[in-house]
Amino acid sequence: MDAALNNGSVALALAMAFGVVAQGLARHANVPGIVVLLLFGVLLGPDVGNVIRPDTLGSGLSSVVGFAVAIILFEGGLNLNIKQLVHQAKPIRRLVTVGAVITAAGGALSARLFMGWGWNLSILFGTLVIVTGPTVITPLLRRIKVHHNIEIILEAEGIFIDAVGATIAVVTLEVVLAPGNETLGKLIVGVLGRIGVGTAVGLIGGVILAVLLRWRNLVPEGLHNVLSLAFAVATYQMADGLQHEAGIIAAIVAGMVVGNTRSHVLKELKVFQDQLTILLIATLFVLLAADVRMSDAHAVRLPGLGRLLFLMFVVRPATVFASTWRTQLEVREKLFLSWLGPRGIVAAAVASLFATTLAAAGGFSAADADQMRALVFLVIALTVVVQGGTGHLVASALNVRRKQNEGYLLLGGNGLARRFGDILRSAGESVTIIDANERHCDKAESAGFDVVCGNGLDEEILAQAEAEGRIACIGLTPSEDTNFLFARRIHEGHRGPELYVALESEEEGVTDEMVVQAGHHVLFGTEFDLRIWAHHFQWGDAAVERWRYTTQSETPITIFRAPTGVALPLAAFRKGRLLLIEQTFTLQLGDVIEFAVVQSHAEQAHEWLSGGGWQLLHRDRRTRDGAPARITGSQPAIPVPAPTPPPPATDEHTAVAPAPTTDEHAAVPPPNDDEV
Repeated sequence: MDAALNNGSVALALAMAFGVVAQGLARHANVPGIVVLLLFGVLLGPDVGNVIRPDTLGSGLSSVVGFAVAIILFEGGLNLNIKQLVHQAKPIRRLVTVGAVITAAGGALSARLFMGWGWNLSILFGTLVIVTGPTVITPLLRRIKVHHNIEIILEAEGIFIDAVGATIAVVTLEVVLAPGNETLGKLIVGVLGRIGVGTAVGLIGGVILAVLLRWRNLVPEGLHNVLSLAFAVATYQMADGLQHEAGIIAAIVAGMVVGNTRSHVLKELKVFQDQLTILLIATLFVLLAADVRMSDAHAVRLPGLGRLLFLMFVVRPATVFASTWRTQLEVREKLFLSWLGPRGIVAAAVASLFATTLAAAGGFSAADADQMRALVFLVIALTVVVQGGTGHLVASALNVRRKQNEGYLLLGGNGLARRFGDILRSAGESVTIIDANERHCDKAESAGFDVVCGNGLDEEILAQAEAEGRIACIGLTPSEDTNFLFARRIHEGHRGPELYVALESEEEGVTDEMVVQAGHHVLFGTEFDLRIWAHHFQWGDAAVERWRYTTQSETPITIFRAPTGVALPLAAFRKGRLLLIEQTFTLQLGDVIEFAVVQSHAEQAHEWLSGGGWQLLHRDRRTRDGAPARITGSQPAIPVPAPTPPPPATDEHTAVAPAPTTDEHAAVPPPNDDEV
C-alpha cells in the first residue's frame, strides 16, 4: 500500500478524486468550496493521513500547476464581457495598477511589522498577496447577488489582478535573487515585457481559435471543446516559453478574444471549460494544501493573524478607496469592495513556486521559504472563510444586494420581444433578454438591454440571468412549446416570479387550459400569430399606439379580439401602473393599452378601435427592426373621430364583435427563423 502511494501519478489521481468529492460536500453544506478543499488537502497530506504525497510528483508538480492555471484563467477570460467592462473601466484599471502597488507595499509592511522578516522576504510576500482570485470571488458573488456594477468590478479585478500580480511577483523574485539586487528599472521593464509578450501571444492564439470556431463545419462536430483546450494550453506554454510567467496573461487574453467573438459553439465551450475548471481547481487546492507542513502553519498563526487583520482592515480599504476616487461608486459600494478581497488559486500556485525557488537559490533559509508559503495559505483560508462567510451579511447591511422581485426576464430577442421589452422599460422596469440567436443578442444589446446569450432552458443560463429574483419571466419566442417549457423550468427550479407564456395561434401543441392548469398566465390574453408579428416588427411594418378605453361596459371585458393579424394588445396602464395582459385581465374605464398595429392595415385597426370606444392618444413613428422613435405623451393628442357605440358583443367576454377573417395576410411571407 505504501509503495502504491509513493507514486506521483497516484497522488495526482487521488487529488482529483478527493477534490471533486470536496466540491460536492461544499455545495451540499453551502460553504465556499476552497474551505473544504484546503481541509481535505491538510487531512490527506503527509502530516495527517499521508495519503496524498505531492513531493512524489517532483518537478512535475510545476507542470501540473501550469497546465491547470492555463485552463482556469482561459475560462476566466472567456466569461469577461468587454462591453460591460467598458462601463467600469476606470475603477478596474486603477485596481490592477495603483491598487496592485498599494497592496504590495501594504503586504510587505505587514510582514515586516508582524513577522519580523527582512525587507527582501517581506517584499516578496507583499507581491504574493496582490492577487485576489476569480475562482473564489465568482461563486461568492453568485450567492450574494450584489449590484451589477460591483459584480463586474470584482470579477474583472480578480481575473486581471491574477495576471498582473503573478507577473510582478515573479519579476520581483528574479530581481531579489539577482546578483547585487538589480534596480527598480529592471523590475518595471520585466513586468512590461511580460505583459507585452503575453498580450501579443494571447491575441494571436485567441484570434486563430476564434476564426476556427467562427464558421460551421470548419471544425468537425465534437472537436470544438478539445480544440479550445489544446489552444489554451498551447498559448499559455508558448508565451511562457518566450518569457517566463507571460503565459498567465496570454491565457486570459486568448479567452477574452474567443469569448467576445461570435460562435455557434460558444455556449457549449463555456460549459465545457467551466466543468474542466471545477476539476482543476479541486485538484490544485488539494495538492498544494497537502504540500504545506503543519509545523510551518503553526509557527505563523499569531503573527499571521495580526498581519491578516492589517491586510483586511487597512490595506484593502486603502487600495479600494484610492482606486475608486472620483468615480461614480457610492461610499457603501466602496465599503463592500473593501471587504471582499479573498485570495485564490494563483496566489497558492505562485507561493509554492516561490518556496521551491527560494529554498534552492540560497540566501534564504528553507524555514523562511516554507513559512512564507504557509502564511499565504493561511491568508487564503481565512479570507475565504471570514469574507466569504460574512459577505451576504455585509452586503445586506450596506444595502448593495440586488432587490428581489425586480425587473423582467424575457425569453426571446426577436423584434416583437424587443418592442415589448421597450414598453416595460418605459414604465421604469429593468429588462433582461435571453436568446440563443447571436443576431438577436447583438440587436438587443444595441438597444440597451441586458442580454444573456444562450439556451433559456439551460439551468446555468437561467442562473446567470437571475430568473429567481424577477417580478415575472415571460416566454415570447415564436415557439409556444419553448415558451411553455421555459415557464415550467423556472417553476421547477426558481421561486418567486410570475410566469407568462405567449401562445401561437397556428400551433396546436400548447393550449390555454394547459398554461392555466400549470399555474402560469397566457400572455396577451389569448393566442396570436407570434411569428407573423415578429416578422412585422423585423421589417418595420408594425408600430405601437397608445389608446384609452373610454366606454363603460356592463359586462366585464376579459379578452381582446382584434381583426385577424391587425392589432395586438401588448400591455396596459391603469392609473399610471403597468399591468401585463393575461387571460383574466378585465378592462376598466380609463385604462390605457399599448397596441401593436400593422401599419399597412392601420385604417382597419383604427376603425375597429374607434368603433369600440377607444381614443387614440399617440403612436410611434414607424421604424425598421422594432426600434421606434416614440412620440411622447407631451405631444398633443392625435385627433380622432368621436367614438361610436360598440356593436353588440357576440359573447360575454368579447369587447366588440370580431371582424371577419380575411386572407389579406396570407400573402405575408413566413419569416425566416434566423430573423424571428
